Amino acid sequence: MLVAGPDMAAPSAALRQRRPAGGSGAPETPGRAEGSEPLGSTVGPLLSPGTFWLTRIVLLRAVALLYLVAFLVAYHQNKQLIGEKGLLPCKLYLQNVKKYFKGKINLDALSYAPTIIWFLDWSDMDSILDYISMLGLVISAFVLITGCANMVLMAVLWILYLSLDFYNKYLPLYFSAGWESQLLETGFLGIFLCPLWTLSRLPRSTPPSSIVIWGFRWLIFRIMLGAGLIKIRGDRCWRDLTCMNYHYETQPVPNPIAYFMHRSPGWFHQFETLFNHFIELVVPFFIFMGRRMCMVHGVLQILFQVLLIISGNLSFLNWLTIVPSIACFDDRSLAFLFSTGHGGVKEHVLQLQGSSEQQPPGLGCRIRRVVNISFGLLIAYLSVPVVINLLSSRQVMNTSFNPLRIVNTYGAFGSITKERTEVILQGTSSPDPNDPAAVWQEFDFKCKPGDLWRRPCFISPYHYRLDWLMWFAAFQTYEQNEWIIHLAGKLLAQEEEALSLMATNPFAGKDPPRWIRGEHFKYKFSQPGGAHAAEGKWWIRKKIGPYFPPVNLQSLRKFYEDRNWPYPVRD
Repeated sequence: MLVAGPDMAAPSAALRQRRPAGGSGAPETPGRAEGSEPLGSTVGPLLSPGTFWLTRIVLLRAVALLYLVAFLVAYHQNKQLIGEKGLLPCKLYLQNVKKYFKGKINLDALSYAPTIIWFLDWSDMDSILDYISMLGLVISAFVLITGCANMVLMAVLWILYLSLDFYNKYLPLYFSAGWESQLLETGFLGIFLCPLWTLSRLPRSTPPSSIVIWGFRWLIFRIMLGAGLIKIRGDRCWRDLTCMNYHYETQPVPNPIAYFMHRSPGWFHQFETLFNHFIELVVPFFIFMGRRMCMVHGVLQILFQVLLIISGNLSFLNWLTIVPSIACFDDRSLAFLFSTGHGGVKEHVLQLQGSSEQQPPGLGCRIRRVVNISFGLLIAYLSVPVVINLLSSRQVMNTSFNPLRIVNTYGAFGSITKERTEVILQGTSSPDPNDPAAVWQEFDFKCKPGDLWRRPCFISPYHYRLDWLMWFAAFQTYEQNEWIIHLAGKLLAQEEEALSLMATNPFAGKDPPRWIRGEHFKYKFSQPGGAHAAEGKWWIRKKIGPYFPPVNLQSLRKFYEDRNWPYPVRD
């Protein structure tokens, strides 16, 4: 005998539940995709794949977050680095550029140094730098909070940051790090994600263009493949699978996790290097293998960047690299990020998915299509030298082939330093720097290694530019980094602007130092559980020798005059 279970309802009951023709039953949900859950249900609507309404919201907020961090760094540090009393004043640089172009601000000058500062009053450069940064902070915060943007707002953000990034030719190690060009390229792509004027998270008349989505995918493909190729072609340790034996200790600004990761067994470091090659040389091609493999690429790249964030302080580079990976996901795959409720974003997207198939494109959509195609052709044209560089055995990394940084070439850690050296700035109040009894006291920086007992910091995605510069200076000479002598003069004068970039000032509340010198040390992590670690030391060090000899303000006067730098005056 067959027993009717709960799923075997009587036919009459099923018939009674049907709505008769012309009856007053609940209307069918408009735009509901076949096989989707009813709107307002616990599970929520099942969105169709292949559209990018939600992807656009996530992308715009992610871009805005990185703009926010970048403008915050600029607001806190630009005056001290490139302001009126900065280490390398940008006013002096612009004056030299203007002089080179015979006093004219023409297309050549704008191409050489693309910045709106050309058209502003230079009498108070610090205020100009502050206003640019503050405007960028306000706009990026608005986009981040609301998820709303248009082409005008995103273009303004891009122009503002380009106006601060022009400085790369004068102080390459300050602004030409890969993340600067990468932020500009990512921000440029963000402009074309948006409608022209409308401030709406879901502008019905401007669906996200697949051309722009592929622009983001092309960006992450070049970033990762460029990084992988520069490693294979560069330092032999990447081919020998030994680079990770050194990386954690010698990276620019290690964090506490790096301290412990450095002591991992050799086989684990080899596995890390192999995994790095897989992520950078193999996984990028998943983008072109269909929707599911593209999403696998996105997941792997995001997880890889999270691992890098956890194990080091590489500014906002890894955070920024996550952004184009978001374009690997469509609305269905990102729906879990949005709440399921009546009248919510997912319900509106489901309606847009249905209506987009029914309504023929209007004039505005046709114009937008032309704009998107033109954008795609521009990206393709500017990608030609980038692709040639990728294929070249003499590949260069972090280079722009156009002044506006629209399409660039990337790469990271093509070579690995095997030993960590640090420049330690020391001051003394002794009248004779050669007196063996002179007491030398150290200036500590915000985050870079110095004090042996200070725990490495967590700072990413924020960034201390001067600390990063000191890492480069340590394996170069002071003649290649004249700004470090400028910094020494400012510390001698106890200038507040320069001191704000330091973590400690051993002469606070005392007479200013009479002499400053740079000492060169070799740094190594202490052994966890070892004798030095038991004393509370995170680092051990050995002196290499002098980096630059003792200097005082009087001896630096001609040095300053020859470079037209303002002479530091003690308060």
